[in-house]
Amino acid sequence: MIALAGCRLDVAVDMVVEPDGTGTISVVATADPELVAAVPTIADELATDDIVAAGWVVTGPTATPDGGLTVTLTHNFFSDAEATNLLNSLGPPFNQMSMTRNTSGEDTTTRLSGLLGLSNGFESFADDDLIAAVGSVPFADQIAANGATPESSLGVVIRTTLPGEIDETETNGTELDDGRLEWTVPMDGTILDWRALSTQSPGDDRWWARPLSVVALVALVAWVAFMVLFIGYVAWARWQRSHRPRPRPRPPGPAR
Repeated sequence: MIALAGCRLDVAVDMVVEPDGTGTISVVATADPELVAAVPTIADELATDDIVAAGWVVTGPTATPDGGLTVTLTHNFFSDAEATNLLNSLGPPFNQMSMTRNTSGEDTTTRLSGLLGLSNGFESFADDDLIAAVGSVPFADQIAANGATPESSLGVVIRTTLPGEIDETETNGTELDDGRLEWTVPMDGTILDWRALSTQSPGDDRWWARPLSVVALVALVAWVAFMVLFIGYVAWARWQRSHRPRPRPRPPGPAR
C-alpha cells in the first residue's frame, strides 16, 4: 500500500513507563485519504488475527475527519524484558530495541537503547525467507515504477514517558511540553541511535511521604504527651485517695 504514489502512512509509537517498571506501548497508524481512496477496501481487508493472538488490543480502523483511517494497537508490559520484546516485535524501522532497569542503592535507572531507521529502504521490511518465497522484494516493480520512497511514503515517530529525572547527557530525544521524549525516525537510509536514561530517587514519586511523616510524628508526640499526663493524673489521684484522712467510727450509744 505504501508503494502507491502520492499515498502516505504515518505511525506514532508511545511508550509510558511507570515508576514500578510496568507500562503501556501503543501504536497508532494513520493512512491518509489518498491511500484510502486508492485502496477503498483497506478497512475490510486489514488482518489483525495474529496481532490479537500476540496480546495486542486493536481499536479501529476508525475514519478520520479528512477521510483517512486510523488503527490503534495497545499492549501492557510488566517488566523491562517484556517491554524489550514488545518493542522488537514492531520490526523495522525499530531495530535492536532495549529497555533495562537497574537499582543501585536507593536509585533506580531506566535506560532505553536501539537503532531507528531503514538501512535498506523498503527492502528492510522483507526478510530472507519472504524474498526467497516470492523470488524478489515484494512490490519492487511497483515501487520503481511509481518512484515512491520511504521519505515520501512513511512518517514514523516514537515517544516515551520515563519516571524520574532525565539525564540529558545520555538522552538524545526532544523533550516535549508534556514531559515526553520524542524521536523522529529517519527514512532516508540513515540510522539514528535511540538513547534515553532517567534516574528515580526514593522521593521522586513519593512527594507526599515527608509531609505525612511529619504529621504522623506530631500525632505520635501528642499521643505520648497525653498518655504521660493521663498516667500522671491517675497516679496523683490514687495517691490523694490513699492519703486522705478516714473518718473515725462513732462509739456505740447507750442501749435502750
